[in-house]
Amino acid sequence: DWYLPLCTGDERLKDDKGAKVHPTQKPASLLARVLLSASNPGDVVLDPFFGTGTTGAVAKALGRHFIGIEREQVYANAARERIAAVQPLPPEAFATAPSKRSEPRVPFLSLVEAGLVKAGERVFDEKRRHSATIRADGTLVLGPAVGSIHKVGALAQGLPACNGWTFWHVEREGKAMLLDVLRGEIRAQMAAA
Repeated sequence: DWYLPLCTGDERLKDDKGAKVHPTQKPASLLARVLLSASNPGDVVLDPFFGTGTTGAVAKALGRHFIGIEREQVYANAARERIAAVQPLPPEAFATAPSKRSEPRVPFLSLVEAGLVKAGERVFDEKRRHSATIRADGTLVLGPAVGSIHKVGALAQGLPACNGWTFWHVEREGKAMLLDVLRGEIRAQMAAA
């Protein structure tokens, strides 16, 4: 949802006569999205067409360092004044949650080895239409098919791919529990070690 407002109102820099300082000033929300997605706190951001310093102002607010290059003195002066007024946000304000991909990989066999699931136990989908049996080697068996939680989940649904962690459940205290919850327990143990 990259619907961004135009640079208007208080955000738009104007000179003493009320005219726009820069004809193509970018909205800070655009630069914030770019910097949050492409950099980390403490990184250096380069803007070779600095203009009135939107990149620098946002970088400073988000805890990034910046280098801005601007040859027009009017724009450079406006950028300096603008950036001087920016107060950096506290680090917790722009901290991002770790992505699923950055979390440690956990093989399904680790759940078997930790005793969180047992060989011979049945796994099933949310609506209990499909079920498979856990094998001692960390694979699943569904009829003649044997494979990973992902492969067997895909086969059960007739799909080319499946995230077995979020497809398969086990019975715990009379309720269905996602394998992903058990994987979270392994990850917590890994983090504590």
